[in-house]
Amino acid sequence: MIYLDYNATTPLCDEARGAMLPYLERHFGNPSSVHAAGRDARAAVDEARDNLARLLHVKPHEIIFTNGGTESCNLAVLGLARCLPAGALAKAGRSSRGGHIISNRAEHHAVLNAAEHLEKHEGFEVTWLNVSRDGIIDLDQLAAALRPDTRLVSIMTANNETGVIQPMREVSQICRERGALLHSDMVQSFGKIETDLSLVDAASFAAHKFYGPKGAGFLFLRSGLSIQPIMFGGAHENERRPGTENVPAIAGMAAAAEWTSRDREEEQQRETKLHDELWTRISQNVPDAKQNGANAPRLANTLNISLLGVDSETLLIALDLEGVCASSGSACMVGSVVASHVLLAMGLPIERARSAVRFSLGKWTTAEEIKATGDAVQKIVERLQTRKSAYAVA
Repeated sequence: MIYLDYNATTPLCDEARGAMLPYLERHFGNPSSVHAAGRDARAAVDEARDNLARLLHVKPHEIIFTNGGTESCNLAVLGLARCLPAGALAKAGRSSRGGHIISNRAEHHAVLNAAEHLEKHEGFEVTWLNVSRDGIIDLDQLAAALRPDTRLVSIMTANNETGVIQPMREVSQICRERGALLHSDMVQSFGKIETDLSLVDAASFAAHKFYGPKGAGFLFLRSGLSIQPIMFGGAHENERRPGTENVPAIAGMAAAAEWTSRDREEEQQRETKLHDELWTRISQNVPDAKQNGANAPRLANTLNISLLGVDSETLLIALDLEGVCASSGSACMVGSVVASHVLLAMGLPIERARSAVRFSLGKWTTAEEIKATGDAVQKIVERLQTRKSAYAVA
């Protein structure tokens, strides 16, 4: 099997597995218990929080553990939007319905659907920014959209489908100048490019995107900011996220974060070469191949292409039969293959969006696998074209 769907999920690294085992076996206590078994579990959670904070150059209490990226994004968007902005007329933590938030239609559904919920059910107004043909937001539109009642701006750092990287430094400057809070979905960018949390007020992360376990994530929330919890039932995580912490997963997440950060730059250079080799092989042998987001800065591991005349579902099934795991975009659509909302937001024709496939590389991707994948794509397209020609003659 050739696995080229690392943006959907990654294999568990040995470091994460080793960090998890003691808390799956011997140290199984509840971290909220006061006895020795509970204290052992609490120590693991505290150590993981400290290690993540050190790695990200933030304070430990600025990290809120969650069950993954979707919850982290929901907590940020819903929890921050429902708090009044800091100021003389706003009491910390006091909530109020209505207000203004800003995002864009190329975001992950964890942000899109949360913002749409606020818009449809809680009286919020949402400004949806345009993105260019290459997936970059319009900075002038962002600046013009900011208002005195803007409660939150949410812009993902790197897109999970195209790998397009947004100009977060410029976005941050615009938001800071206007006093607007900025949240960023950093689920895909962490471990692949530099993570600078000084640019944002909140950021979301998911362990299984950087070789940690599924079911663990965290939200960075800058000191001094109030946030409304979106669940209720306990005082965990400083009353910001109730529920018993997933101790093994949290320990594994911290270990994976440190492991994947050690050789980040070298790994990205390696993946850039493999990415370019795959695109070269496909583009030379499949004339109708188009690279999506080609003129924007992108993650080194992500190649999103459209093979005009070949629908995504047919291609993915054929690739699977050839032993290649790829996707048509987000892995959060319960196995469905539909036209990518990201590519449609970029203004690409529906036919191009429906013929898109994403290859995402990782630490165990080899040059031999890239060659085999390029050969497989050529073989599949030629076979499909032959069938079309036969049908046309018939």
